[in-house]
Amino acid sequence: MAYLHVDHVGKTFPGVTALDDIELEIEMGKVHTLAGENGAGKSTLVKILTGTERPTSGKVMIDGKDAAEHPHLHKTIAYVPQEINLFTNLTVAENLFMPFSRSHHGGLLFRRRQLEAEAESWIERFRIAARPGDKVRDISVSNQQLLQIARACTNESMKILILDEPTSSLTETEVERVFRVVRDVVEKGCGVVFISHKFDEMFAISDTISVLRNGKKVGSQPASQIDHDQLIKMMSGQEIKTDARLQPNENDGTSEVLLDVSGLSGKGFENVSFQLRRGEILGFAGLVGAGRSEVMQTLFGFHPARAGKVQVEGKAWQLGDTSNSVRNGLFYLSEERKYHGIFPGQSVRRNIGMALFGETAAGGVINARKERNRVSTIVKDYDIKTPTLNKDIAFLSGGNQQKAIIGRVMACNPKVIIFDEPTKGIDLRTKMEIYRLMKELAESGVGIILVSSEMDEIQRCANRIITMYEGHVSGEFHIDDASSEELVGAIHGHGGDGHAA
Repeated sequence: MAYLHVDHVGKTFPGVTALDDIELEIEMGKVHTLAGENGAGKSTLVKILTGTERPTSGKVMIDGKDAAEHPHLHKTIAYVPQEINLFTNLTVAENLFMPFSRSHHGGLLFRRRQLEAEAESWIERFRIAARPGDKVRDISVSNQQLLQIARACTNESMKILILDEPTSSLTETEVERVFRVVRDVVEKGCGVVFISHKFDEMFAISDTISVLRNGKKVGSQPASQIDHDQLIKMMSGQEIKTDARLQPNENDGTSEVLLDVSGLSGKGFENVSFQLRRGEILGFAGLVGAGRSEVMQTLFGFHPARAGKVQVEGKAWQLGDTSNSVRNGLFYLSEERKYHGIFPGQSVRRNIGMALFGETAAGGVINARKERNRVSTIVKDYDIKTPTLNKDIAFLSGGNQQKAIIGRVMACNPKVIIFDEPTKGIDLRTKMEIYRLMKELAESGVGIILVSSEMDEIQRCANRIITMYEGHVSGEFHIDDASSEELVGAIHGHGGDGHAA
């Protein structure tokens, strides 16, 4: 008998059916993947499994008992969210055993030495490249992700571990570290629910794959009995062409230099030089911690530069001032869109409309009709799926939030847009929409920089690729000359000077 049984569960919200008659069985010692596009119902189902939401109909059986009658059983289900959810100013050991009441490290006396000594075995087991006393803010994203998983596993009563997009911004090497941990958890007899949009990962780690679509379960099958195309069709209800190359057309490397970066140095990187031409997509590949995001954040003005010169359209660029960047057409779209992209608690209309103040306001007063009409046009042009313009943007899917951010930026007539992990946590169909949007933006004359941990994404979209390793440029490749082997070598520091582009 399965340890966790979802028995004909339904969940409705006012005017919305989020889940409709879902039945699932999660077995111990197995990896069960939940697949589905954004909005399919995965998040709602996870909330019900962890006890933060109650089903409208049906029941959740845990260890043969109705969880509604025995709510303490939800404590046997540990959940690791997609977003990093750690106390960055505390140490690795302190984060590992939070909350102290659960891990028996609370009370009147706080024994740091004992805490750090106990943390050593967990750090070794989960292969976290950090010391117990290190501040979490000083360790890499991949190690923070492993720390989150380890923290969940310190729950002594854990039987089921739910991992929500645990590899969304990790490279292939770092993904394998997470997979080793997952296999270790399974070997110790626990069940794992794995949520992902990455097909190769689903097939690599899963025993069973269950697909949700529009709140309903489409099917559950052993991973060995389903192929890539079948899974796409189950998730989307239609075939999606996934082999399309989406580089901008007619960019032969002779177009105008839009952005010229020379000898740029800052926190986490040294002596970075490159050029971005009008109408091209320039990819930046590298391991997490290689310095790619730090370079882009310094260009935008988040961080100060120690050295280097930057020109935009042949004119000297003032570094260290984000408002100057926005005024002059350089925009940075952060990978953490929930923290640095959208304004949660504000409507779609307000999130987009704030970029339209210059054309919708007079004397400091916004003309509501003008704003509504302009925002409606942007929502239509960028195919942003929202029931109304007044919907809180926090409740849109990740893909629609991203398209809203792009629409807002485009209203400002950008010259350069930096996309940092633009499809993090986004389903396949919406990914393809984002890729096509980037292609269209480039072909309209915008210079695009694409920072991504997904090699397939970079190779699909970029005209040229720059690789980074430990804060330095390790290679430069034209897409027609770049083999996967050379790119992987370069991001691991074995690429020499790459190919001249």
